[in-house]
Amino acid sequence: MKPTLAASALLAGYLGWRSLGWPLIHDAPLFHYIGWLVGQGLVPYRDIFDMNLPGIYLVHWAIVAVLGAGDLAWRLVDLGWLAATAGALFAFSLPLGGREGAAASAILFALYHLAGGAWRAGQRDFLLCVFLAAGASGLARAWDRPGALWPLALAGAAFATAFTLKPYGPALLWLGGIVAGAFAARRGGRAALAGAGATAGGGLAVLALVFGWLAWRGGLGAFVDEYREYVLPFYGFLGREPLWQAVEGHAYARTLIVLLGALVLWGSLVPARPAFGIRRPLAALGIAAGLFHFVMQGKGWEYHLSPLALFLCALVAPAFAVRARLVRAAAVVLFAATALVLGVKGVQAMDAPWIDDKAHRVAALARDLAPRVPPGATVQVMDTTAGGVHALLRLGVRQPTRFIYDFHFFHHVADARIQALRAEFLRGLERGRPAAVVVMRETWPRPGYERLEAFPALRDLLARDYVLAVDGDGYRIYAKRSGS
Repeated sequence: MKPTLAASALLAGYLGWRSLGWPLIHDAPLFHYIGWLVGQGLVPYRDIFDMNLPGIYLVHWAIVAVLGAGDLAWRLVDLGWLAATAGALFAFSLPLGGREGAAASAILFALYHLAGGAWRAGQRDFLLCVFLAAGASGLARAWDRPGALWPLALAGAAFATAFTLKPYGPALLWLGGIVAGAFAARRGGRAALAGAGATAGGGLAVLALVFGWLAWRGGLGAFVDEYREYVLPFYGFLGREPLWQAVEGHAYARTLIVLLGALVLWGSLVPARPAFGIRRPLAALGIAAGLFHFVMQGKGWEYHLSPLALFLCALVAPAFAVRARLVRAAAVVLFAATALVLGVKGVQAMDAPWIDDKAHRVAALARDLAPRVPPGATVQVMDTTAGGVHALLRLGVRQPTRFIYDFHFFHHVADARIQALRAEFLRGLERGRPAAVVVMRETWPRPGYERLEAFPALRDLLARDYVLAVDGDGYRIYAKRSGS
C-alpha cells in the first residue's frame, strides 16, 4: 500500500506544480474585484449588487489586501487551502483507517480538486470544505471525550463559517451537528441542551461577527432587500439544469463514480470499531449534505460536488483498516485505479485551451481599455465570467453603478422588480457617465450581443452617447462621444 500511496502523492504533487501557471480565472476574478471594491470603501449589497453571502467577500478582501490580485498569489492560496483541507480530512479519517487510510482519503481529495482544472480553483464549494472537515472533527472529538463542550462550540463555528461562503450543505451539517452535540453531551452526563447550545452558540457567534460587520458598514438593510426582492424569487431558480449534467458526456466522471463508489462501499462493509466513534455516521451525514448542496443549486456544475467528494473520500479510509490480505489488495487496486483516473483527467485539464483563450481576452481588453479611460474615470462592464470584470480589476477601475454583472436585466423582464433594477442601472449610467461601456459576448445565461435588443432603453442610450470603438474577440468597447 505504501508504494501506491507514495506514487499517488507524487502524482498530486506533479499536478499541483503544473498548476502554478494557471491564471486567475472564472469566478475568482469577480470575488477579487468585489474584495478590491470593499477595500476601496464600498459596501456589499448597498454599493455592490451580488447574490452571495458576505463571508466570501471577506476572504477575497483579505487575499487582495495581503497578497494582491496576481495569478501566482491566487495559485498559492488555492494550493495552501488544499493542503489545509487535506490535513483536516486526514485528521478526521485517521481513527477510521489509520495512517494509510487517512492518507488515502486526503490524497484522493487532493487529486479530485486538481483534476477539475483551473476553473475549480478557489471555488466557494471547495473553500468551505476545510470548515466542514474541521466541524466534523470537532463533533467527533466531543463524542470521544464525553462532556467536553468546547469542541462542539468550535464545530458550530466551523459549520457557520462555511455557511457564510455558501449555505446549503453547511446548513444541513450544522443542524445535524446540533443534534449530535446534544447526544454527545448526554453521553458525558451533561444536559442535552448544553451540547446543542454549545454547537448552536459557536455558529451564531460567527454569524453575529460576519453580519455585524455588514451592519456596521451599512449593508445589512440592502442585503435583506436584495435577498427578498431578487435572490429568493429569481436567482435561486435561474439556469437550473438536469442534475446529471455534471457527468453527462464525461466518461471519466462515470468511471470515477463507479470506482469511488466501490471504495466507499468497501469501506462501509468494515465492521465498526470503538476508535471509529461517531465518524462514520458523520461522514454519511456529510454525504447527504453534499448531495443536498448539489441538488439545491440545480445547475449541475462539477465544482458543486466538492463537499460530497470530501465526505466520500473520508469513507474510503476504513477500507484500509482491515488486515486480511485479499481485502486490502482489493482496496489498493480500487484506490490505484481511482487515483489513475483522476490523474489522467488532471493532465488533460492542465492545459485546456479555453484557459489561455480567456486569459488572452482579458489581456487584450485591458490593453484596449487603458488608453480610453482617463485617471479617475469609470467603466461599465456587461459581463458575468467572460473576463470583463477581470480587466477592470487589472486596471484598478471602478464601475459607475453597483451592478458588476448584467444577467439580472435579461430574465423575467416583465416583472416590476426586474424593471426596477433596469431603471436603477440606466440612472446610474446617466449620472455616472462612464468613459466606456464594455459588452462581453459570452455571458451567462443569455450570451450574444443581440441581448441588448431586449433592453431598448440601454440600446438607445449607447447609440446616443457612445460610439463602437473596438470590436474585439468576444468583447465590444463603446467609448463616450465627445461632449456627451
